[in-house]
Amino acid sequence: MYKRNYLFFTVAFFLFITPAIAQNTYSIHMLENPPIKSIRGMSVVNDSTVWVSGTEGKAGVTKNGGKDWKWISVPGYDTLDWRTIFAFSSERALLLNAGEPASIVLTTNGGKTWQTVYHNDTKGIFFDGMTFKNAKEGMAIGDPLNGKFTIITTHDGGLSWQQAKQQPVAKEGEAIFAASNSSITTLRDGTACFVTGGTVSRFFKGDKPVSWPMIQGRSGTGAFSVAFYNQLKGIAVGGDYMNDTLTTDNCLLTADGGLHWQKPLLPPRGYRSCVKYITPEILIATGTSGTDLSEDGGRHWKMISEIGFNVITTYNGKVWLAGRGRIAEAVTTGKK
Repeated sequence: MYKRNYLFFTVAFFLFITPAIAQNTYSIHMLENPPIKSIRGMSVVNDSTVWVSGTEGKAGVTKNGGKDWKWISVPGYDTLDWRTIFAFSSERALLLNAGEPASIVLTTNGGKTWQTVYHNDTKGIFFDGMTFKNAKEGMAIGDPLNGKFTIITTHDGGLSWQQAKQQPVAKEGEAIFAASNSSITTLRDGTACFVTGGTVSRFFKGDKPVSWPMIQGRSGTGAFSVAFYNQLKGIAVGGDYMNDTLTTDNCLLTADGGLHWQKPLLPPRGYRSCVKYITPEILIATGTSGTDLSEDGGRHWKMISEIGFNVITTYNGKVWLAGRGRIAEAVTTGKK
């Protein structure tokens, strides 16, 4: 559903948080100017290996924490926008494009060769994200076809894909945003969760929807990203990407696994396309109008830069950010 690209952010910059909310000082270290116009897919394997993907059918991988990158063009797919990537190791990764026709390709040798493991040219097909609960079992989800969300599953690590038996019913005007492959996630018990937007925005735990006070009502509104720290503690962010400084109902928190959601005391400063936990209490969110950080579990947010990214990924306290033409790392530099 998310079919717009934005031109934003340029060079290295500093992030800091005022003493009223937090004490840490952060800086952004630019790692790479990739040969990809726009990056929306990012998957971390460990503190050394990170994969990214985006437009022009391209992907990239680093095996040394971002110092050096290998850039890959998938043969035969140079017009696709790989908005979703899921990496299992430095050698094995899956790519999924947004748009019609839909394709999933697999590499088992670090991008040297690729195998097409799924193809769907159904009119209107549009996938938004992918998640795995273990090395074998995963799912991908897309916008509604014939009134139901499109869900496919794999039980062999992505080698083959089948249509899921349960296809949750969508309401009129409800869809999913393919902004950062974070509109879907998996809880620790293996349950897949996803969030929707448009004229209707809801949280789905499995195939069970929960209504909530997220902004909704127009095609560009709703939830864009969801993350859980554990089985119970989670967050969702979004907003209105056509009015990206609007702060109304753009962030919700849950402490009971998504049954109930509450608004923060001070929300992020606008539309946010991705949110991630750094620690149980420190979270980072980004979108076209800037980047925010919370150090109290999401209850209060401070804009730490007017420069935004498309996607964030975290691993053991390390933070990578990517967007249009840049890849960066957020590094804490101590106390202010």
